[in-house]
Amino acid sequence: MTDKPVRHILGLSGGKDSAALAVFMRRQYPDLKLEYFFCDTGQELEETYDFLERLEARLNITIQRLQAERGFDHWLDVYGGLLPSPKMRWCTKQLKIAPLEQFVGDDHAVSYIGIRADEEREGYISTKPNITARFPFREHGLAKADVVGLLEESGIGMPGYYRWRSRSGCSFCFYQRKIEWVRLHDEHPKEFWAAVAYEENHKDGRRYTWSAGETLRELLARRDAIEAENEKAQARRRSLPVANASLLQVLGGALDAEDDDSAGCTVCHI
Repeated sequence: MTDKPVRHILGLSGGKDSAALAVFMRRQYPDLKLEYFFCDTGQELEETYDFLERLEARLNITIQRLQAERGFDHWLDVYGGLLPSPKMRWCTKQLKIAPLEQFVGDDHAVSYIGIRADEEREGYISTKPNITARFPFREHGLAKADVVGLLEESGIGMPGYYRWRSRSGCSFCFYQRKIEWVRLHDEHPKEFWAAVAYEENHKDGRRYTWSAGETLRELLARRDAIEAENEKAQARRRSLPVANASLLQVLGGALDAEDDDSAGCTVCHI
C-alpha cells in the first residue's frame, strides 16, 4: 500500500451494464474523480470501439485503453495452441486481468462493478488486497430495466452488435452461441475466417474448436438448420405470456433469453 490518494476506477467492457454504470456514476456522483478503462485484447469487434467512442463523446470522459505487453498469438503459443474455453479462460487472465492489475499497481483502488440488483453473479473481484469492489447498482437497487433506461435517456443507446450478437467480447469469443457464429460470418467475414484459421493451424495436428462439438466450417455448413432452430426458439419466447416474460425476452432480437452478461468475460464488469 502507498500514501497516494485512493483511486476510483470503472471498467468498460463495451457492453450495456458497464456503460450504464458510467452514466449512473456521472449522475449520482458528479464530483467523484473516476478513471475509466477498457482492456483491449486486440481482437475486439469494430462495434465495440464505436460504442466506446460514443460513450466518451456523450459523457465527456476519457477511457484509457489497457493492453497486455504480449498479444493473443503469443499466449496461444505459450498454452501450446490450446484455444481458450469456458474451462480454460487464459485469455481473460493474460489479456484482461494482468493489464488491469498492472494499471492499478500497488495503489489503493476502489473498483466500481456493473452487476445489477437482479443478478446473482459476482464477476471478477481482485484477490489483491489493495483493490476493493463496489456494486452501485446493487446498492441502489437497479435492475435490467433501469440499465436500459439509463442508456436510452442519455442518448447513448445500445451497442451496435446487439443487433446480431448477445454479448460483448472478442470477435471469436467462445461464449458465442452457434447462431452468433453464423452472424459473425455474415457481419464480419474476415474475423470469422481468422477464427477458422486458429482452429486449423496446429503444428501437432490436434483438434481444437471454438464451438463445442464441431468446427466452424462444420457449423457454417449447417447454417440452415441453426437458423431454423433459432427461429423456433425465438417463436417460443414470443409466445410467452407477457406477465411471465423477462425484459430481455420482451425486447427480442439479440437481447433475448440468453443475457449478454449471464456468462462471458466477467473481468469486463469490474
